[in-house]
Amino acid sequence: MKETIKNGWSYDVLEDQIKYKLYERQAIAEKITNFENTLPDVQSDLAMQTIKDPYIFDFIVLKGQVKEKQIEDAMIEKIKNVLIELGNGFAFVGNQYKITVSDIDYYIDLLFYHLELRCYVVVELKARKFKPTDAGQLNFYLSAIDDMLIKDGDNPTIGILLCKEKDKLTAEYALKDINKPVGVSEYKLLQDIPEYLQSQLPKAEEIELHIKDIEEIEKQQDNEE
Repeated sequence: MKETIKNGWSYDVLEDQIKYKLYERQAIAEKITNFENTLPDVQSDLAMQTIKDPYIFDFIVLKGQVKEKQIEDAMIEKIKNVLIELGNGFAFVGNQYKITVSDIDYYIDLLFYHLELRCYVVVELKARKFKPTDAGQLNFYLSAIDDMLIKDGDNPTIGILLCKEKDKLTAEYALKDINKPVGVSEYKLLQDIPEYLQSQLPKAEEIELHIKDIEEIEKQQDNEE
C-alpha cells in the first residue's frame, strides 16, 4: 500500500509488481553490492532499497542469441517501462553516453540520475554471465562521471551491472576492493520467464495501445490546464 501511494502505481502495475514478487526482489533478495563500504550509512540504505535482483524486463521480446546493443535499443524504445521497473526516483539522462578520457572516447550503456539519492547512476548491460573484469570497467566509468559531471550537492555516482547471470562468490570477490559503489544484478527478458507466466501477460500491441491511451489523456489534461 505504501509503495503504491509513493510510486503512483496503476492497478495493472500493482498487479505486475505482486506477480513478479517485487518485495522478494527488492526487500529480501540476497543483493550483491559494496554499498556498505563505499557510501555513507543513510545513502547506503537508500541505495540498497533501489536495487532489485533480478530485474524483470518482460516487455522486451528478443529471440536467438541476444546482444547487449539489442537489449539497450529495446530498453530505450520502452523507456517508460524501464523507469517503472527501475523504481521511483530514476530520471533518464541518455544512452551510449560519451565520455572522453585521454583523447579516447568511451560509451556508457545507460545513464540515469536518481532524484532521491541525488546522484548519477550508470547502468551497464551484459548479455552473458558476469565476469570479474566487468567490475573494473564499471569502476572506471564511475570515476569519470564523478570527475566530469557531478556538481555541488551531488553524491558519488552509483553503478549497476545488469548481466544474464552471475555467480555470487565471483561477484563478491570482484567487488571486494572496488572503491566505487557498485551493485550486480541479473535481468530477465520475456523469453526467460516461465511459459505459464507468459500466458498471463498482455500482448505487445495491447501495451502499446495502453501507453498511447495514457499519452492521449495526458495531452488532454495539458490542454485543459
